[in-house]
Amino acid sequence: MLSQSDNEILTRVGPGTLMGNLLRRYWTPALLSAELPEPDCPPLRVRLLGEDLIAFRTTSGEVGLVANACPHRGASLFFGRNEEHGLRCVYHGWKFDTAGACVDMPSEPAESNFKNKVRVGAYPTHESGGIVWTYMGPKQTMPAFRDLGTDVIPPEQARAMKQLTFCNWVQALEGNIDTSHISWLHQYHELQETPDDGSDQPGYPTNPKSWYIWSQARAPRLEIEDTEYGFKYVGIRTTPNGHTHVRMTQYILPYQTIVAGLPVRAGGTTFVPIDDTHCWRYSVQSGMLRNQRNASPPTDYNAMPYKYPYGNVMGPVGAGSNGIVERKLTPENDYLIDRDQQRDKLFTGIENFVSQDLMATESMGPIYDRTQEHLGNTDRAIIRMRRLLIKTAHDLANGIEPPATKPSPELSRIYSAEKILAPGEDWRLLGTPADPMVGELEAHPIETPAAIGGGS
Repeated sequence: MLSQSDNEILTRVGPGTLMGNLLRRYWTPALLSAELPEPDCPPLRVRLLGEDLIAFRTTSGEVGLVANACPHRGASLFFGRNEEHGLRCVYHGWKFDTAGACVDMPSEPAESNFKNKVRVGAYPTHESGGIVWTYMGPKQTMPAFRDLGTDVIPPEQARAMKQLTFCNWVQALEGNIDTSHISWLHQYHELQETPDDGSDQPGYPTNPKSWYIWSQARAPRLEIEDTEYGFKYVGIRTTPNGHTHVRMTQYILPYQTIVAGLPVRAGGTTFVPIDDTHCWRYSVQSGMLRNQRNASPPTDYNAMPYKYPYGNVMGPVGAGSNGIVERKLTPENDYLIDRDQQRDKLFTGIENFVSQDLMATESMGPIYDRTQEHLGNTDRAIIRMRRLLIKTAHDLANGIEPPATKPSPELSRIYSAEKILAPGEDWRLLGTPADPMVGELEAHPIETPAAIGGGS
């Protein structure tokens, strides 16, 4: 469990908080490109890290992200006119560019130079993979854009999406740093009838065989290795045939996970705080991403009794044209739990795969009181993540620069993996340049729809 003070440090993200200061030192998703579909389109409200902002796309296509309040008298710039390379407040006509400079002040005398002294707060942006990223930290410490896998995607092929989550960002993140829950939360009764396909042997099992192994070995042993960008860990299970099965997940500071995939997975899910009690779950689809080989990417959910919110490369099922995934299963309707299905078909009785995760993390409340929890051996990765975040936030407050803020190492080439190990094989080499599968996939990218952002 955490102390109350550490729980506060971990979960509070507003300006001036320890964690808020840390998160502002990293490039962060602010909105989807599709939410500003064309030049001079209406501006958009954005709430990010507890700040109220306004996004707009200029005549030339550049994206601006500025403070909500006009610096003149505080009227909201959401009601402004997006015109001719700037956003004009409708109260008195003051106009601002994407850098926050006032470029026109028609309510003042023509000879006045007052406009040269006034700025609206603005954050730099970088558009990549269908996402508009921003840096909200001090200008003097702003690193070059840190590519988490989106810059490699041709813009015309990127299909970015996000889903609203009704809880603190750390709760949502912890759900993806938890390899033991797949042996419970996502299980279904038919798994016990899975036929033997011969893949329970050293190498890469089929996707159905992996699920069967998870269902049979329900208390994995965890091993963790620290990295310069965070850590990676495996859940180790013994297969029915007595082999060692590992499922490796990567954690990249401060908010991204790359969950295990067969044989390896690139890219990840990014958990972005809206404020202390809400977050966005960002992911990207593309036909060019290196991903799983033995399943229909991202996973063969068609063979399982789940409805999954992502579709093919032409667009995600359940997402609107702006990429926002609609929440049909919510806390208010109890995630449409079906008790009959829970008894006879699905372990949870909730038909949507990701909504099973959302139920677990959202039902803890907006900010879980971690002084009340009792952690076990299978929670070691969650403990490591919390300690790393809290330590890094304290270090920054003491003048120590946070790790993994810069473009190097090449974060877009970090992979997770899943495999049945041969005797003596080291799981730490999986997903690295020493892994032959990485070389094979990088030399021959899979040209089928794949996803950045598998869950759980």
